[in-house]
Amino acid sequence: MSHSFRNRWALWCLLGMITLPLTGCMHNGLVPRTTHRQSQYRSQQLWGQNKSMSQSMAQLQQQNDQLRGNLDIANKRIDNLNAERAQMAERFKNTGRTNPLSSDANARFKGLSQKYSGITFDENTGVAKLDSDLLFDSGSDTVAKKGEALLRDIASILNSGDTKLLRVQIVGHTDDRPIAKAATKSRHPTNWHLSTNRANSVLVELKKFGIDQRRMRSSGAGEFEPIANNKDPNTRAKNRRVEIYVLAPDASDVAGAWDQVRSQN
Repeated sequence: MSHSFRNRWALWCLLGMITLPLTGCMHNGLVPRTTHRQSQYRSQQLWGQNKSMSQSMAQLQQQNDQLRGNLDIANKRIDNLNAERAQMAERFKNTGRTNPLSSDANARFKGLSQKYSGITFDENTGVAKLDSDLLFDSGSDTVAKKGEALLRDIASILNSGDTKLLRVQIVGHTDDRPIAKAATKSRHPTNWHLSTNRANSVLVELKKFGIDQRRMRSSGAGEFEPIANNKDPNTRAKNRRVEIYVLAPDASDVAGAWDQVRSQN
């Protein structure tokens, strides 16, 4: 055996000894055990992560369905409340539209609203609103001369024809400013007192002009039923008023009528 052949044979043996441990785990082209185990472990990890994500998605979907159901219930409740409020408003409006005045009395009240700048009349309800500034001086509950003519005309309407059979409810209102002047405060400690005392004064004045006192009632609401905001003098003045309601003989007063409307709902 030649020397070069012996060298090549030794090199092949050496290479065989080096590569044998590396290829010893491969049989018939199979993946080494270590790589195979790593792949299996990674697959298990991915499967677990996928399962966890699937469970999380299912929980999120369940929560979403529950929230959607709660939203549907809330929307239905809102719709029901809006329907009930609209129904209440319609009933109250229909109750308020029961104007017992005759067409002649309506026309005469409408004429007063054109004659005096301080009166408004609602033909649907039969309610007349009189500006307190037309009837009274500031802080006073004594009917001024300028208001006597208006109340005399109103008494004339209320004492004519079938209107003579109707009841009269008088309600006083103020703005939101508290009583400040000492002289006024001694007579009217609060806006409640001022509004009630002014309603009483109008009642007494109508009695003086011939209205049977048994037909009339008076009350005060203070500053708590404004018809305009109190942010400036012009709008604040609208809240200082006396309202005259004309009611059927068997009707409740204004507060009783409102309680009846609420009880029907």
